[in-house]
Amino acid sequence: MRTVYLDHAATTPVHPDVVAAMAPYWSDSAGNASSMHEPGRIARHAVDDARDTIARALGATPSEVVFTSGGTEGINAAIKGAAIAAMARGRHVVTTAIEHHAVLHACGWLANLGFETTIVPVDRNGMVDPHDVRRAIRPDTVLVSVMFANNEVGTIQPIAEVAAFTRHAGVPLHVDAVQAAGTLPIDVHSMGIDLMTISAHKFQGPKGVGVLTIRNGTPWLPMQSGGAQESNRRAGTENVPGIVGLATALRLAVAHRDEANLHLSRLRDSAIERILSAVPHARLTGHPTQRLANNASFAFQGVEGESILLSLDMAGIAASSGSACTSGATEPSHVVAALGLPDDWVRGTLRLSFGAANDLGDVEAVATVLPSAVARLRALAPRRRDAGSATPPITGAVEGYPATVKPAHG
Repeated sequence: MRTVYLDHAATTPVHPDVVAAMAPYWSDSAGNASSMHEPGRIARHAVDDARDTIARALGATPSEVVFTSGGTEGINAAIKGAAIAAMARGRHVVTTAIEHHAVLHACGWLANLGFETTIVPVDRNGMVDPHDVRRAIRPDTVLVSVMFANNEVGTIQPIAEVAAFTRHAGVPLHVDAVQAAGTLPIDVHSMGIDLMTISAHKFQGPKGVGVLTIRNGTPWLPMQSGGAQESNRRAGTENVPGIVGLATALRLAVAHRDEANLHLSRLRDSAIERILSAVPHARLTGHPTQRLANNASFAFQGVEGESILLSLDMAGIAASSGSACTSGATEPSHVVAALGLPDDWVRGTLRLSFGAANDLGDVEAVATVLPSAVARLRALAPRRRDAGSATPPITGAVEGYPATVKPAHG
């Protein structure tokens, strides 16, 4: 049975052209980019070319591009490095209620150094109000971190508007663009982004490689010690095949972005229409229009998301209930909880994320299986009493630091 893969927000298949571009650097041109001999120079040239390609795609300069092992490392390096570098100014960070755990836990870790984090709420569509961010900034704020597009519900944030306030306040802005890169237009300079993280495997590149952009002049300290690689900003032997693969994948994604988004949005909209019309007590999560082209996310009342996933998996459909990084968690998604849904809706989440190889037949497959699966699961389990519409305390998203990570009230 063919698997219908609808979990591209978790990871994507590597594009064949990316595989071909990487191949020489596993074997014939496998030199260390820091070595002085000819094989090393070949590797260094490949890294430099990749850096130029990535800088052009992101609106940065090559000197602002730092290679990492992926989104989590880049986010940790951005948040911790910027905050620690500015400790003389203050120890306060601002972020939002729907950030990836890499952001929330990095903010929580800073509590060890006496930092306080203010978490700005979002509206029922998962959208942050830039004015709430502005109101959360204090004289001792040293960093603001707002994601570009949410990995669970797909809502796209008004980054340029947020950046206008952070720049006016003289506070660096970090943007988690892991879900946005390759899908949304990005120009870090014109948008006012000071630090930004992306990861190759989200746009048909290899796993284990990413980029952190650091605007020239932004206060920042490296978090990884060792050699002098990446201009002393990220020690460790460069992952030459991965770097080449990332650059190739990003170049292809940007070149084909418009046609890809048209294809994906058709699948997304078809899935949303068919599922909401066929499944009672279901609702779309995330913004109805300002959302990623490939993201269709739902909440179903009175059913567990994990049970829905198992039913789909048995039918050969691979999907998710939220972030793959929290797949082992038993608590409801902090992202969906931040939308203000009652508990018996928050637990019944489903995320369908489409990719280049999907077609309307895949939408048909999930739309055929899902209604009966939800009905069967509801019949097997007693309905929970409506828990009300209050949003659970977001401090639980940063477990272990409840005293220093506080919700903001705009």
